[in-house]
Amino acid sequence: MSKVNREEILSILDKYDKEDITIATLGSHTSLHILNGAKKEGFKTAVVCEKGREIPYQRYKVADEYIIVDKFSDIVNEEVQDQLKAMNSIIIPHGSFVAYAGLDKIENDFYVPMFGNRDILRWEAERDLERKLMLDSGIRMPYKYENADEIDRAVMVKFPGARGGKGYFVASSTEEFNQKIQSMLERNWIVEEDVPQAHIEEYVSGTNFCIHYFYSVINDEVEMLGMDSRFESNIDGLVRIPAKDQLDIGLDPSYVITGNHPVVIRESLLPQVFDIGDKLVDAAKKLVKPGMNGPFCLQTMCTDNLEIVTFEMSARTDGGTNTFMNGSAYSYLLFGEEMSMGQRIAREIKNAIKTDQLEDLIT
Repeated sequence: MSKVNREEILSILDKYDKEDITIATLGSHTSLHILNGAKKEGFKTAVVCEKGREIPYQRYKVADEYIIVDKFSDIVNEEVQDQLKAMNSIIIPHGSFVAYAGLDKIENDFYVPMFGNRDILRWEAERDLERKLMLDSGIRMPYKYENADEIDRAVMVKFPGARGGKGYFVASSTEEFNQKIQSMLERNWIVEEDVPQAHIEEYVSGTNFCIHYFYSVINDEVEMLGMDSRFESNIDGLVRIPAKDQLDIGLDPSYVITGNHPVVIRESLLPQVFDIGDKLVDAAKKLVKPGMNGPFCLQTMCTDNLEIVTFEMSARTDGGTNTFMNGSAYSYLLFGEEMSMGQRIAREIKNAIKTDQLEDLIT
């Protein structure tokens, strides 16, 4: 199986009418503000959507063209790709696109020009690669346990891929780890193949901040556009129950993300925020060229010592960017106007077309 050759992608891009570009994406995750932002910047828009799930895009009038498929994974089918290329489409990847299309298909079979660095998506999905990138950046991360027998304190257990927190759990001993693995299997939240891939790391207690960055290739600058925190089910419900009653209700805590809310961080912490973003971009340029091109997110905890600890990254636009579809405090500081992540992506593409740098943004 051979990987998609970037020269082939650039050859396809070269045949596009640059005055008639369409911004396209899969109809899920962050597609509303991706498409809305593209329209604000004057682009045509297209959405690839499962039949029956096109209603939000119709109601909010963000898509000019609809490609209706039986299932999201059909986006990699040749006939769908042909339709996208015929519209001079540039695909904007997000978490659902990666999950449904599949990394192997994106890397080997998807020949539609894509914004960003398609190679870095695997570094997000595979925990060892993700950890290497962040450690090489010099970013503070939780301690990692090599196997469950080493557990000697509270740990967070995660599994590969874009799962939105599904299957994650906390354990404080090997016995508890094994019990919760069995519970997750019985609930069908994980499968047997996931168990050997369990990522076990030190549980860091603190405040959750998901920090949304944009690296502009054109300006060679890291921008911090917004920040959010997550609503997680059912842990957010459990913590509202008195501690003495929590053991009696018979629920296993879960960390499935059900929503996001915008936040601003204490101003004195912003130097740390910019430092970790800059470090990640610098490391990505060396490890997985051309690097962290466009949007990315660092998911962090801020401890009571005011230390920001990074436990996860997204190497594309993250779901929390939905919290600033009409801009955030930080994007307003940068641009003096409302600016969503979707619009920021579209503006980068528009500026690259004007300066004949579009191929620098595309893989």
